[in-house]
Amino acid sequence: MARPRMFDPDAVLTDVMNVFRRKGFAACSVRDLERASGLTSGSLYNAYDDKRGLFQAASDHYLHTVVRQRIRAFAPQGSGIEGLRALFLSTLDEPAEEAFGCLITNSAVEFGQVGAPDFVAQGLETLRAVFLDRLDGDDTGADALLAFYQGILVLVRAGHDRSALERMISRFFETFTQTTEKG
Repeated sequence: MARPRMFDPDAVLTDVMNVFRRKGFAACSVRDLERASGLTSGSLYNAYDDKRGLFQAASDHYLHTVVRQRIRAFAPQGSGIEGLRALFLSTLDEPAEEAFGCLITNSAVEFGQVGAPDFVAQGLETLRAVFLDRLDGDDTGADALLAFYQGILVLVRAGHDRSALERMISRFFETFTQTTEKG
């Protein structure tokens, strides 16, 4: 009979998720995970099998608690381009003012085409589907927004000036709105 977990999985996955966001999969040591979670490697591995299993669980947690929650809060269905603008601006608000960046973006860069976890494709498709919906089925616009969104997240991770990013997002959406209204 398996022993019940003596920890809060959501709290552990949030702490571990942020370590993976900050350091990446390869550079994250078991010791980093122990420090972040307050658990021993044995407890972590009993619950998640290995580092890859813990990464997958933390990644799934990220999709549900960060990406989808952010979409619901800033770009709910029916919010259109203004909701998308708010979603983009929300990426500039990092927890505790640290530039963690996006786990999806960071993982896509770290793993590349080979070995990228399934959640990378799932996360990108989730975002693209939201963009497509808010743009009433505009495929080209959804693709452009996905590329711009990922670029913004790379700049956030690189510590780019927040004011400059706000101006960039505002100008982009002004131009994008004018272009889509003419089209």
